[in-house]
Amino acid sequence: MEAIISILVQLVAGGAGGNVVGQLAKSLSLGTAGNSVVGAVGGMAATWLAGMIPGLDGLVGAAAGMAGDAAGAADMAGGIDFGALAGQGVTGLVGGGVLTAIAGLVKSQMAKD
Repeated sequence: MEAIISILVQLVAGGAGGNVVGQLAKSLSLGTAGNSVVGAVGGMAATWLAGMIPGLDGLVGAAAGMAGDAAGAADMAGGIDFGALAGQGVTGLVGGGVLTAIAGLVKSQMAKD
């Protein structure tokens, strides 16, 4: 169950990051659906990459530690690590935004040619 929640957090945060980039930089927008899909993929990829880099996974967890501390009682009761989920959400948000910006740049460069 916890794995499904982690994946959903990564997908939703990535999609949100993609849509934020699409709203802030109209020239990079892929449309709402495109921003969401590319952002969701970027959110999953960024979280996976962050887990592969030694030390970065702990850094992301430490940055989200305050959220985990605030939810300490719920963490013990439900077995869900809210600090890790918050870290995955932030990583997914950034990754989704970055991949959407890259895809938007590629799209705009291809349209010029």
